[in-house]
Amino acid sequence: MSRIAKLGVDQWDAELRETFAADQATPLEQGTMRMFAHRPAIANGIIALGAGIKQDRSLPERLIELVRLRIAWHNQCRSCLAIRYRDAVADGVDEALVCSLERPADAPDLTPAERAALDYADRFATDHLSIDDGVHDRLREHFDEGQIVELGCWVAFCVGFGRLGATWDMVEELPEAYRARGGAPITPWSGEPVIVR
Repeated sequence: MSRIAKLGVDQWDAELRETFAADQATPLEQGTMRMFAHRPAIANGIIALGAGIKQDRSLPERLIELVRLRIAWHNQCRSCLAIRYRDAVADGVDEALVCSLERPADAPDLTPAERAALDYADRFATDHLSIDDGVHDRLREHFDEGQIVELGCWVAFCVGFGRLGATWDMVEELPEAYRARGGAPITPWSGEPVIVR
């Protein structure tokens, strides 16, 4: 049971329901927005932030998804681990590639740009003060300044909201393999993922 009560779409503020297109989303796609709905202004702000990060995205969907899943592993956000976004799957994210996230530095299917982005994400999620000039120099080998800003904002979004989601423990709609509590850490390849919009 989630630690914060989930509001049904019929209980959401009308503006939030419309902005989120809640009536067209499955309960899993509604995700933590059902909790944020307790505070509509905050919920709308989070939607605006997410849309702002995505609106002018220049980084590939594949890279964005790999970064999201790697951070989800660090956060142990089971909802984030269980979900695959349709756009990322269309851009080449399959389960073999997801499994390579166990050791990205050794993964043969990752590009040098993806490895640099994943190293940045790992450091941000586990030891942010280790992100020094050398890390940024390696990012600049693959990304321009705007893309580094984009990557940083995406990583911050995933680390922060993924950790919040993990503490709220919303797992009811997840496949069984992602609902398990206690024991070894759950990975993105723990079970059959759910493809969402």
